[in-house]
Amino acid sequence: MWAAVLVVYPVASLMFQLRYRHAERLPARGPVLLVANHVSVLDPLACARLVFDNGRLPHFLAKQSVFKGFAGTLLRSAGQIPVARYSVDAHNALDAAKADLDAGNVVVIYPEGSVTRDPDWWPMQARTGVARLALTTDAVVLPVAQWGPQRVHDYHRKKLHLRFRAPADYLVGEPVDLSTARAQVRDGGLLSAELLRETTDLIMSRVRDQLAELRQEPAPLTFHPRPRHELPGDLSGSAA
Repeated sequence: MWAAVLVVYPVASLMFQLRYRHAERLPARGPVLLVANHVSVLDPLACARLVFDNGRLPHFLAKQSVFKGFAGTLLRSAGQIPVARYSVDAHNALDAAKADLDAGNVVVIYPEGSVTRDPDWWPMQARTGVARLALTTDAVVLPVAQWGPQRVHDYHRKKLHLRFRAPADYLVGEPVDLSTARAQVRDGGLLSAELLRETTDLIMSRVRDQLAELRQEPAPLTFHPRPRHELPGDLSGSAA
């Protein structure tokens, strides 16, 4: 993990001018499920700095294909979690993330699963793995909106704009209260598709509203549809 910090910290410092709002809401200890919108393949660099700068070490759910060679060894050694999407082994990532949260760590998840396809960069419909983790653990569920990394790498146009210290803004929201739904699950309630979707949309609505505050623009009332297929070059990951 410290080797990863030594790589990520200076790179993120050169690439982004990071600006945080309410970063103190990230708990100093205990399990945290940090839920963020996805605007760039560079998001993990900037988001890792947010977590580092507040005294915690992040564990990301990331696409399995990036876990290759030396980089893969480094990522696994740093506790990052590979996701074998579109396979029968995809549930293993959720099991690993749950174990990580049960151990008191910070797990970062992008529930959209890939960079948003919304042309105006608003969140698209999320996968429900985030709800499964949120409802089956005692982690603090922390919604985080981010805005700015897309100025460095524009996923939609497949362009890298090399520049130093591009502004990247983060707004850390209040924890999402899921106590009622968690109690129902603990008492034997089913993790139904309806409950998972409802919980996922609740969390992502909080992220979307915070993004609207960062952008100082009204947010759309619905989520952009998910793409049917992943596009080449998408290096993101999620857990469902």
